[in-house]
Formats: sequence, structure tokens, C-alpha cells
Amino acid sequence: MLRRKQRQGPSLADGSSAVDTWLVSLFRVNVVAKNPKDESRATGPIEVLVDTGAELTWLPSALLQAAGIEPRRKRSFTTATGVSVERTVGYAVLAVEGHETVDEVVFAERGDLSLLGVRTLEGFGVVVDPLGHRLVAVSTIAAGSQHDR
Repeated sequence: MLRRKQRQGPSLADGSSAVDTWLVSLFRVNVVAKNPKDESRATGPIEVLVDTGAELTWLPSALLQAAGIEPRRKRSFTTATGVSVERTVGYAVLAVEGHETVDEVVFAERGDLSLLGVRTLEGFGVVVDPLGHRLVAVSTIAAGSQHDR
């Protein structure tokens, strides 16, 4: 699904307002979460919404716990609707379409969406292709080294 969205911007000196227009692309992928202490313990594929507006990946708590992924601490979040919620987070090895990373995951509760967040996407070394509805591998920028002199 590809939508064009408009956002009312700040008022300008002449009394008019700026309007930003951008494309929003919604698509889903299947993610597998593995226990970082025992990767043979994993969830089955979980369908998630790719959400570059979400910092962390949100996966159903029951599926994470069944794979032995342990809750580590509580964090506060503000949802897209502006509601503050507190959720448990832990660590998992996440895999999508041949990409893999270790990341912090949110133990989503009933009513929460399953989301693939931007930190996981960055860990995969991918960007979102909004027109092709796919993840595209990119080169990672590294800090300079002494060999660069």
C-alpha cells in the first residue's frame, strides 16, 4: 500500500502555512526471533509491519517467552496515538530475508501491533524501498582508521 500524506507545517511570515508531502509505504515481512543464549530455540515466522517510525521491534510476548527469550527491564513508550505505555524489553537474534542482527525487542501485549523497528533495520544494514516494498542492503559507513591517513 502506498499513500501520499500531507502534514500541516509551521506558519510562515505571510500568514500562510507550509505543507510537507511525503510517501508512506506500508508492507509486511516475516521475522524470526532466536534466543541469544540458545539459537536452536526460536519463534516461527511472525508477520510484522515494517515501521520506520518505531525505534524498536515489537513482537508478541507469548511467542518470545516460548522461545526462552528473557525479559530484561521495563521501558516507557509513546504510541503513535500519543498514549504512554510501559512494556518489558529483552534481547533477541532477529532474522528477516537473510538479514540477521541482535537487538532489543519489546514484549508486545494483547492489542499491540507487531512491528519491525528502525534499529533492527539499521542492524540488518538495510533501507526500506517504499515503492518496491522490500528491504535493500546498503553499505555501512564506518569511522575512519589510521590506515586512512
